[in-house]
This record gives sequence, structure tokens and C-alpha cells, in this order.
Amino acid sequence: MYDVPLWLWLVFAVTVLVSLAVDLLAHREAHVIGFREAAGWSAVWVGLAITFGAVVFLVVGADAGVEYTTAWLLEKSLSVDNLFVFALIFGYFRVPRAYQHRVLFLGVLGALVFRGIFLAAGVAVVSRFTAVLFVFAAILFYSTYKILKGEDDSFDPGKSIAVRLLRKAIPVRDEYAGAHFFVKEAGRRVATPLLAVVAAIEAADLVFAVDSVPAVLAVSSDAFIVYTSNAFAILGLRALYFMLAGLLDRFHYLSVGLAIILAFIGVKLILQASHKTISGAVPEIPSLISLAVIVIVLATSVGISVLRPPPDHAPVPPPDTAEHADPISDENTSGDPPQPPSRPRDEGSPPDLR
Repeated sequence: MYDVPLWLWLVFAVTVLVSLAVDLLAHREAHVIGFREAAGWSAVWVGLAITFGAVVFLVVGADAGVEYTTAWLLEKSLSVDNLFVFALIFGYFRVPRAYQHRVLFLGVLGALVFRGIFLAAGVAVVSRFTAVLFVFAAILFYSTYKILKGEDDSFDPGKSIAVRLLRKAIPVRDEYAGAHFFVKEAGRRVATPLLAVVAAIEAADLVFAVDSVPAVLAVSSDAFIVYTSNAFAILGLRALYFMLAGLLDRFHYLSVGLAIILAFIGVKLILQASHKTISGAVPEIPSLISLAVIVIVLATSVGISVLRPPPDHAPVPPPDTAEHADPISDENTSGDPPQPPSRPRDEGSPPDLR
């Protein structure tokens, strides 16, 4: 555990709050996020994360700086899977592209809260029960197996627990009502499909936390390091999605790279737990080596994806030019990229959520 001054916690909190406020103000009016705008915001979020990492390096120490950078890059790489699920959810619910940023904004707020709870609980458990690291390693190995076997693509937005609970808690209308989450019909308050999309996004993040929380705890057991690195990685998810929405299918070897990283982190957890259990007889993998492995694997998987494109790959139009039907108007502004519905319904309409 590092001796982190209180003012650094305050700087982090103020940075996050101000950044969210600026982002919300800049996107107060619903509009389609194009590639150029998304790339600019991605640069802002990455710049903030790197700058904060430099502050950690100078104030807390070199070891803390390396752990922060490793944890941030690890979470950033694992979050790529979230992007595929975002695309699946938006396609399933036929979400107009102009409203997708607002949905992801609320999703980020929820993720910041839930990740904080999970990471705090994880740090507390690991500090008291070293053996739980073996359990975390088993989770990562199982996740590796699912990715390599292609079993990680079975997420069904319409069947998520959050969406089912929402249906029971409040009536959900069939059509969107602009960017509104609630409307009044026949004197009663009902939800729009946009609220169901938020619920599906939050449910997906909870699923991904099962992988990312054990992985980041393998890098550091310090609450400040694990939470700040996760927070800055999560903050950049929206911009990263809009920047890569039309290119996700081209990085077809990235899933293999993520599987390798998860397996490596699983081995690191086992060595870490064994080191603590057997009083240092088993060596640990230094954070600097972990950082190097993550960078090399990611760069290699992306490079191979570019050099060896998938067979019969058809160019995907960028998210600001793709044409899909809007469920509430005649304009072509629905979710990107499109996904086939899980059950028959009228083309261009969100699924029946009643």
C-alpha cells in the first residue's frame, strides 16, 4: 500500500467531475458523433490519463507510476470487449446514433460507482485472504478459455437481468421519444426503450467486471492505483467506441491477444499468491515486465489484424455515414453497426419490451 496524500485523491476527484461536466456540456444537444470528434475526445481522455500517471510517478513514486500505467493499459485493452457489446446492444435496440452518447454517459457514471464498490471489496478481501488470488486466477483462465472457444459472444441484451427487472418495475413503451428516458402516457409514467438500453449497458459492465477486477488486482493491491487507473480507462470508453465503431471487426486477432493477456495475468496471480503463501520462495512477475508484455501483445495482435485482414471482409462505413433505419423517424440514424434481431419484428423498430 502506498502513502497517497489526501490532496492527490482530491485532485483525482475534481479532475473526474470537471471532465464529466465539460463532456456533458459539450454534448448537451443530441447529435451523431463523427470519427473526427470522437478521435479528438479520445486524445483528451488519453492525455488526462497519461498526465495523471506522470503526477502519480512524481508524487507517489516510480513503482506506483508503473503499476498505475500497467493497470490503466490493461483495463483499456480489456475494455475493447465492451465496445463489441455496446455495438450489439445498440444494434439490438435499434438506438438512434444521436442518442448513443447520452446512453453511454449514464453507463460510465454507473460503471464508476460499481467498479469502485467491486475494487474496494476486492482490495479488502485480497489483503486478508491471499488464497482468493487462486480463485481470481481460475476466473481469468476460464475467461481465456471462453474467448478462445468463441463463447464470449453469447450476450443477449434482451435477456439480461437488468432489462428483465426494469420490465417488472415499470412499463416500457415500444417507441423512442427523442432522448427522453420517461414519458407520460394515459396519465401514467412509462419508460422508453432508451432506459432499457442503459440497463443493458450497466448489466454488461457488471459482467465484464468479473474479468477486469481480478486482472487489475494482479497488478496492484493499492486502492488508489486500481481505482484511478480503472476510472480513467472507463472515462475514455465512449469516445473510443465512436472512433472505432466501424472498424471493430477488422481487429479480428485482438481477441486472441486479450486471451493471452488474461492467461498471463492469471499466471501472475498464481505466482503472486504462491510468493505470499510460501514466504517469498516463489518469484513474482515485476509490474514493469507485465507492462511490457501487455504492450507487446496488444501491438502484435493489432499489427497482425492489419496485415492479415479477415477473408471476405467487406468495408464497414464509418459511424457518421452508415445508413440504418431510425425507429422513430424516417431519417437513417439508428445503431451502428447493425445487428440482426433475436426474434422477428418490424424492421427499424426496437424490440418489444412489454
